[in-house]
Amino acid sequence: MADKNRRPRILVVEDEDNIALALDYVLTREGYEHDRIANGAEALPRIRQTHPDLVLLDVMLPEMSGYEICQNVRMDPALKDVRILMMTARGSAMERRKGLALGADGFIAKPFELKELREEVGRLLQNRAGGDG
Repeated sequence: MADKNRRPRILVVEDEDNIALALDYVLTREGYEHDRIANGAEALPRIRQTHPDLVLLDVMLPEMSGYEICQNVRMDPALKDVRILMMTARGSAMERRKGLALGADGFIAKPFELKELREEVGRLLQNRAGGDG
């Protein structure tokens, strides 16, 4: 049984400080517990260690792309309930299809509206909770 009082945990994987600051602002205001890393190679070990509810995952990262990270998370049965929202400045339909094909739960183009981000994060976390009723 899930602890209803526990705040959702979100891991932000974003190498651009200005975007990470905007995400920090939104996530703090929404009451989410969150952490950030800026390097693709550090993402998988951190995801395995902390098992976040949601990963906000940039596509273009140093050392390992968001696509590679997404694919690795989806190949790990222990992480099957981790939701992934991919973020990219190249918000083309092809990029979106690729991200979703690799197992992303959502896709958002940068720059994004904060309202759009809040809604997408809320949708993914609600879906994670599963249907109680």
